[in-house]
Amino acid sequence: MASGSFFRLSSTSLKLKPRVVAEKTIFQKIVDREIPADIIYEDDQCLCFRDIAPQAPVHLLLVPKKLIVRIGQADPANQDLLGHLLTRIRIIAEQEGVSEDGFRVVINNGRDGGEAVPHLHLHLLAGRQLSWPPG
Repeated sequence: MASGSFFRLSSTSLKLKPRVVAEKTIFQKIVDREIPADIIYEDDQCLCFRDIAPQAPVHLLLVPKKLIVRIGQADPANQDLLGHLLTRIRIIAEQEGVSEDGFRVVINNGRDGGEAVPHLHLHLLAGRQLSWPPG
């Protein structure tokens, strides 16, 4: 090839596959035991641990082991898992001794909803009178 010559690569001659490298969320790292957490409940579908920046005397996070980015992206295939999370949160509230006095369950969805981690999770807040409306 002569100096200053150029050649063209066609899209068929160079096939690049898109590569998506997604870093694990902090919750996935907790589920995989890559970082520590104060885990209070675990089964084959979910994990519950104490929030490191509690907004109430009892502030727990219940996360599914299967990644669902947010409730707004859940689909009918997730129905059994979502039902499991709701029944587990009741059991966990009883285990923590807050069921009788009351507790709040919160799911933040998207930026304006206050979602900070792109992994569906339920907040269980209890241990004091919670005000309304929040935030």
